[in-house]
Amino acid sequence: MEFQKMVHRAMDLRKKYDLKETELYGSSSTASQLAEGFASDVSNLIKFMQAEHGQRDIANSTDRIESQLAHCLWSVITISQMRGIDLERAFMESMDRLETHMMEADE
Repeated sequence: MEFQKMVHRAMDLRKKYDLKETELYGSSSTASQLAEGFASDVSNLIKFMQAEHGQRDIANSTDRIESQLAHCLWSVITISQMRGIDLERAFMESMDRLETHMMEADE
């Protein structure tokens, strides 16, 4: 799937959440509040991975990792869009920097 299709799908869902949150709470979540949710998603991901390695007892942990990674990606896409960040560009630039750093460390 093309990355921009993923962005559009993520933001279509975010718009639905915006409407529902406004209806229920009078306003939609801020990027900061979504970041808090993202932190919770990452925490859950860690727990599922620990369970996969026998450090916790969580049913279906291996299957739940896939879903939790998708939740994390949705959060990253949504937060980046709310902040006006071109995530595709930022990702490529970050990978270039990491690769340069790795190559320099080998010298």
